Amino acid sequence: MTTPIKVHHLNCACIQGLSIHGRHLACHCLLLETPQSGLVLVDTGLGTPDFEAPARRLGAEFAYGYARPKRDPSMAALNQVRKLGFDPKDVRHIVLTHMDLDHVGGLSDFPHATVHLHKFELDAAMARASFKAKRRYRPLMWAHGPQFAAYVDEGERWFGFEAVRNLKELPPEILFVPLFGHTLGHCGVAVQDAEGWMLHAGDAYFDPREINGPTRRCAMMVGLFQAIVQTNRKQRLYNQGRLRSLRARHPEVRVFSAHNPFEIPSAAPVPARPLRLPESASMGSAAPA
Repeated sequence: MTTPIKVHHLNCACIQGLSIHGRHLACHCLLLETPQSGLVLVDTGLGTPDFEAPARRLGAEFAYGYARPKRDPSMAALNQVRKLGFDPKDVRHIVLTHMDLDHVGGLSDFPHATVHLHKFELDAAMARASFKAKRRYRPLMWAHGPQFAAYVDEGERWFGFEAVRNLKELPPEILFVPLFGHTLGHCGVAVQDAEGWMLHAGDAYFDPREINGPTRRCAMMVGLFQAIVQTNRKQRLYNQGRLRSLRARHPEVRVFSAHNPFEIPSAAPVPARPLRLPESASMGSAAPA
């Protein structure tokens, strides 16, 4: 019997300049313990360099303007991985919903990790072809030269959604669910653990009322923010409608977004035992192709 994936929920930033229902926005990331692939991060939030030099890394507009993230290095995924009792070198894979600066700031904290994402998103981030793209995609975040693994839609559908399966060196319990609109290649990340399926929906929505209930509702300020940063309003709202249908038809699927603070489990993470990898998956083995 396959050992199920164990999931740790991390909050890797506090966005003080934006709030929903009275609470600052979060950066909800996942740390996955997998039996064959070591540790896997889903998004990274802000990294240690972002807390040390916010204006240089994030830009003054984000660092001191509309976002104003709390300057708390303990929130960096690197430090939370250590607090859980793991060696950061065991984070061998990072799976990105998209490449906005508040989702990729921690890439340089795990320079050895393979970075998985949709091909449309990688192409958009590398091209930075518009004014909006130049503001959201910051090459400094990947200046260390990570190994990217880019994908297009293929494989069996997931609860009616297009899916990207067979991610390189990752178990089949982790897959991409394209949810374009916020960015050109924005995806959700579906994960199956011992309790069933969960979907990290990234920035597909901010206010949970956008996908729960028969009609869409959204707090005014986060609704305005989504409208400003979106790349395709029609696609974004279409995918929110599909998520509403998923929630109505499959309430057993746990759906949460990247920035809603109310959707992060409140229980403090319990330090884990050191991760023991199979010999073939150890850091001393051959680097991923």
